[in-house]
Amino acid sequence: MSAPARGPLDQAAYQAELAKVEKGLGGNLRALARAQTAEGLAEAMRDLSTALNKASAQLAAITVAARLSGVHQLLQDRIGVAAYRLADSEQAELDARCGGGAYTSKKVQRQLRVDLQPAFAALTQRELVFGGSLPNPGKAPEAERPANGETVVRRGEAGIGRLEITNGTSKDVAISVVPDGKPPREPHVMTYIRAGKAAAITRIGGPYHLYYKSGAEWSSERRQFATGCSFQKFEQAFGADKSWKIDLQRTVSGNAPTKSVEAY
Repeated sequence: MSAPARGPLDQAAYQAELAKVEKGLGGNLRALARAQTAEGLAEAMRDLSTALNKASAQLAAITVAARLSGVHQLLQDRIGVAAYRLADSEQAELDARCGGGAYTSKKVQRQLRVDLQPAFAALTQRELVFGGSLPNPGKAPEAERPANGETVVRRGEAGIGRLEITNGTSKDVAISVVPDGKPPREPHVMTYIRAGKAAAITRIGGPYHLYYKSGAEWSSERRQFATGCSFQKFEQAFGADKSWKIDLQRTVSGNAPTKSVEAY
């Protein structure tokens, strides 16, 4: 990193320094935009946090003209806020395992822009340019919450099986009826059940296993939650053409144990 220019800097000289700082962040910003996996996203966040802290130190070594001092300090402060948030990558990594690395990376990119926006606005008022190389993930998708009991997926032959589910938990769930021998990504039926509600799945055909995932920020396109996820499977198999009643709220007297499974 080159030594900062001597100060106090006027408008043109300060703009030149801002351009140098932003160029130094380019590689880390591109890495964040390219992140596709949970591990890759966490690494990109930590690396960008380190780079932002270095950029803040570089800016702190600059002396600017008095009329630019306020916006100069604000930029350092907002970069510090962004660096601090990015350093805490644990939740984002968990969310990426839940809702997908690319999807969660876009959430992180939007938050980065929010953290830096006050400084960008102040710089613009001073006719200074900074932040143009930040990735632009577009607007956040509209919030979705299917109706209770809504069928998300139905495929395969129908039968006379019936399943009554009570979601006694505090989170919405998507419960999947998965034919014996099939992976959870290929359900016979997937039904959305809101927190504290109940629903029935009918016309179930063949023996099956029961999976459910819970969380928040549902995406109908990806059939996934984006944050706060849990993935469970009932250990017992369910016979064909029978009626069952299940409560997802765990109790001491419960007789249908579940186990955690990989995200699906």
